[in-house]
Amino acid sequence: LDKSPIMALWQMDKPVIAAINGAAAGFGMDMALLADIRIMGDTAKLAATMVKRNVVPESGGTWLLPKLVGWGKAAEIFFRGSTLSAQECTELQLANTVVPTDQVLTTALEWATEIAANGPLAVQTTKRMMRLGTDQTFEGTVDHLLMHFKELTKTEDFREALSAFNEKRAPEFKGC
Repeated sequence: LDKSPIMALWQMDKPVIAAINGAAAGFGMDMALLADIRIMGDTAKLAATMVKRNVVPESGGTWLLPKLVGWGKAAEIFFRGSTLSAQECTELQLANTVVPTDQVLTTALEWATEIAANGPLAVQTTKRMMRLGTDQTFEGTVDHLLMHFKELTKTEDFREALSAFNEKRAPEFKGC
């Protein structure tokens, strides 16, 4: 594995939540785009100002942004060197939610806690399949999903999930 922050975030199977409460510009914007979920403060912004400095988005932004917002909108943002408000990021689906700045970290921790209560193997596999799906056909993705589904039904966590459902209680996952 490449140990650069960019590749570490891309290759990580655990969900990544970005809590953005200020300006994320250039490398910071690329790092934010690498997150699975982005929670922004109401005064936060993403700034694609690299062209204004005669450099390129060196950290994967030119691959990520077109996949997130479409080619034309990504071209507009990059070529114009745009700075996007939190509200604009929400409209473009670059932010999952916008909250008051003093609630960014609290909201991110609440979401992380909710995610952590789910089956860790299923969450990690779902992220892996979403990432692989960006380069696969639908048929290839479904084949991979069925293979993983079968493996997950053999785990202790799957048996725990069934027991918890039948007993009407929250499951206690162990990641195995």
